[in-house]
Amino acid sequence: MKKYLSILFLGLAANGLQAQDFTDALRYAQDNLNGTARFRAMGGAFGALGGDFSSLSVNPAGSAVFSNNQAALTMSSVNTTNRSNYFGEKYRENDNTFDLNQVGGIWVFTDKSEKSGWNKLALGINYENANLFDNSVFYRGHNDNSVADYFLSYANGVPVSRITDNNFEDLTYAEQQAYLGFEGYAINPVGNATYASAITGANNFYQENTITSTGYNGKLSFNAAISYKDKYYFGLNLNSHFTDYTRHTSFYEDYLDSPGHDDANGLQALRFSNDLTTYGSGFSFQLGAIAKLNNEIRVGLSYESPTWYSLKDEMLQTLKVSTLNTAPNEGDFFADPNIRFIYPTYKLQTPGRYTGSVAYVFGKSGLISVDYAMKDYSNTRLKPKSDLLIAKANTQINDLLDTSGELRVGGEYRIKKWSLRGGYRFEQSPYKNDAIMSDLNAYSAGLGYSFGDTKVDISYTKARRDYQQSSFSQGLTDTATINQRNHNVSLTVIFEL
Repeated sequence: MKKYLSILFLGLAANGLQAQDFTDALRYAQDNLNGTARFRAMGGAFGALGGDFSSLSVNPAGSAVFSNNQAALTMSSVNTTNRSNYFGEKYRENDNTFDLNQVGGIWVFTDKSEKSGWNKLALGINYENANLFDNSVFYRGHNDNSVADYFLSYANGVPVSRITDNNFEDLTYAEQQAYLGFEGYAINPVGNATYASAITGANNFYQENTITSTGYNGKLSFNAAISYKDKYYFGLNLNSHFTDYTRHTSFYEDYLDSPGHDDANGLQALRFSNDLTTYGSGFSFQLGAIAKLNNEIRVGLSYESPTWYSLKDEMLQTLKVSTLNTAPNEGDFFADPNIRFIYPTYKLQTPGRYTGSVAYVFGKSGLISVDYAMKDYSNTRLKPKSDLLIAKANTQINDLLDTSGELRVGGEYRIKKWSLRGGYRFEQSPYKNDAIMSDLNAYSAGLGYSFGDTKVDISYTKARRDYQQSSFSQGLTDTATINQRNHNVSLTVIFEL
């Protein structure tokens, strides 16, 4: 007959914070190139130009370049294709998202009679999705290593009595993972605090992993900028950040094809699912300046502070196993622990960024612009540092992450009421070893048309980046290679007020 083991725990994990690992911290340290269609079409190279809502995300002095009041909104369609390769087996997954990713307004106040030369003040408010997290990855293949290695990495060192003689809510996170492996028949004790895999067979374990994420990282900017004789511009942004991220992972493993597996007894298949939700808010500021050296050449310099986040995690874990036992009246056995953890609030500090820019303007015919930005990802920090797991994640950040340079190049050519645009973006890997995550390359193009007081812009961007995806952060860390391609079509409508 069928038997069921069901354990439910809802509340705080009492004896230990399982913080996100360093890859989760990196998610909030990285920005995607979003914003208006004109900004995207020109590769985001607006640090010396201004005059565009999304230019404020690069250099806050850009609002003082506006000549009149404006409002804008941008809608985007995003397609993400992930091609996976896991031990030679390949798969393709697509994800499509439609998003209202930018909306803002600029108010310009001028006084041509001002004798001091400070003749313009601009105030703005702009919202953008700094990062859209919607994504789907799937990979499958045969691996010599088993998920038992994940449970063993937590279990070894945990006395058996801790698992068998205590209430679940009294266990630390590591002990809870050991408990799952023990109750799920993936591991067995072989000593007082040592364990071994209970999975029969040798190598060639069939595995699947599905990773689905949704959510966004929003940025609301309050901007102020001033102009001196319409040649020098200075600006400040105060940014409010808020994030809502959900990730579902479902790892499946079976042993029917493994040489030497006992298909009449023991564990036959296992599915381990994890649902993570992260939400919170943060703050940052930006300073910037733009100078018109002459009628053609403009230069810009800006600084973006670290973002100081306050975040909270919730996690739901589900383990389902199928076992066979030849004893009388015994059959399939299902263990289905259903555990939700609600963790205490923790802090995350992302790295700051410096951007230098130069642009050449061909009168009213067109322009070429170049930005170069630097960000040291090894400065990412999780807090409180006294927590052992957070200290481990910060050590990984120091050991694995590096300074990344970003080059953005854009051009625009005007033909009467039409504007033709193109751009290129190159971003170095944040890792010291770029085999973990490759450099990013993106190409873009776009059109704009002016109806007078109303302008319409459209852009297309294609970006590519490859990275290694592991099923778990420890124990079973074999990776799949993911070739990711992003296609973005954006439409912006601008109204002069």
